[in-house]
Amino acid sequence: MDPKHSAEVSKHLDKQNQALMETYRAMSHELHKLQVEEETIMRKLYELMSAEGLLPKGHYYTQDCFSFFSFWRHKCYEF
Repeated sequence: MDPKHSAEVSKHLDKQNQALMETYRAMSHELHKLQVEEETIMRKLYELMSAEGLLPKGHYYTQDCFSFFSFWRHKCYEF
């Protein structure tokens, strides 16, 4: 390959790599924000269901809600 072309190709690939990394960082940040929002919503749902007595009998869910998340997602996907 002509050295001029390989320098141009290398420069082009570097620019593409930089753009992809910026996109990756932005998407990772947005994903994290959505995960935090989901956790907040699920905690509020748990609190509401607990206050209304809507949680299944015989089940104990800790305040951190992780077992509740698993239960809720499982129930949602059954339908």
